[in-house]
Amino acid sequence: MKVVDLFSGAGGLSCGLELAGFKPVLANEINPAYANTYKKNHPETFVVVEDIRNISETNFLTDHDILPGSIDLVAGGPPCQGFSVNAPIRSLEDPRNHLFKDFLRIAAILKPKAILIENVPGIVSLGKGTVVEQIYKELDSLGYKVSHRILFAGHYGVPQMRFRTVFLAIKKENEKIIEFPKPQYNSKAVANFSKAKDLCFEIQPLFEQNLKKQINVDEVFSDLPQIIQGKIIENLNYKLNPQNDYQKYLRSNCTKLNNHYCSKISSINLNRLQHIPQGGSWRDIPFDLLPNGLKRARRSDHTKRYGRLHPNGLCSTILTKCDPHWGSFFHPYEERIISVREAARIQSFPDNYTFYGSLTEQYEQVGNAVPPLLAKALGGKISSLIKE
Repeated sequence: MKVVDLFSGAGGLSCGLELAGFKPVLANEINPAYANTYKKNHPETFVVVEDIRNISETNFLTDHDILPGSIDLVAGGPPCQGFSVNAPIRSLEDPRNHLFKDFLRIAAILKPKAILIENVPGIVSLGKGTVVEQIYKELDSLGYKVSHRILFAGHYGVPQMRFRTVFLAIKKENEKIIEFPKPQYNSKAVANFSKAKDLCFEIQPLFEQNLKKQINVDEVFSDLPQIIQGKIIENLNYKLNPQNDYQKYLRSNCTKLNNHYCSKISSINLNRLQHIPQGGSWRDIPFDLLPNGLKRARRSDHTKRYGRLHPNGLCSTILTKCDPHWGSFFHPYEERIISVREAARIQSFPDNYTFYGSLTEQYEQVGNAVPPLLAKALGGKISSLIKE
């Protein structure tokens, strides 16, 4: 099945859809560094490095020898910064909030069997729901029926507290009911956004025993060698053989370790880290060492800042910066932040998926990506929806 990946970033969505049997034939990404990572990991896919707003409908078809209706799926995540609940301004006037219209413009000329749009949970409440209404209206006018849900990545084997809003659309003549992949893992997290109860899957106690056990931090990190912060070394040997099924998945066809290096933290943050136990946070730092902003904070505020991961817990949501000031990014055992590879593993990228560019760009690519195992689960459900 053929897929076109728009706003592809480094390729997390394509990576997962490939695991579900899709073949990415075309991708579009505006950032050259991200596009380079995509190209290196998907050498058979043609990547258009261009602002989607500048792409001509006619050229998009003729330049790449694509016939309308020949694509099974158009997928992608229009930039989410303007939609995020963490964004300082959440406005319909933000130009980034209108890029989904260009996504739909391309989908309209490709006429795929299905459309997938993913974004942050905050999109459902933006403009008091008018953005969601507009997406439904546009897809309806193109001949698609649509449904949306907020999915928790932990339910699909991703060891991370990450929620995403997903819109699935199929042609109206397709009589099947749109369904989303049911939870596969008994993983739980507290949602910090409205409409969580209406749009999220809730695991009932009766069904918990039928689900797989959630994957914890120690299962993600235990086979990796120690590293020195700020020192970049490639082609590292693993410390141990795969210790669990998740590591077997990560290490399939991979004998050497790349991207296992991290940013160097300041001396003051290193000093703060000495006081933070596994599972701890800024509350464990002596008052005189706290940043000025946190000296004025209540104990109930900023629950994850300066957090140290607990071996038996889930990982925090991976952001574009693994900066301890913004979340739980301190390593559970070593005196450093997590490496690019550790962040990628938390996102469920296989170890043979290599990231390119500066260290800052690599962290950004990992943080912006759709977790591949979440994409795989979605791909499996879409496949069943569009197959005769």
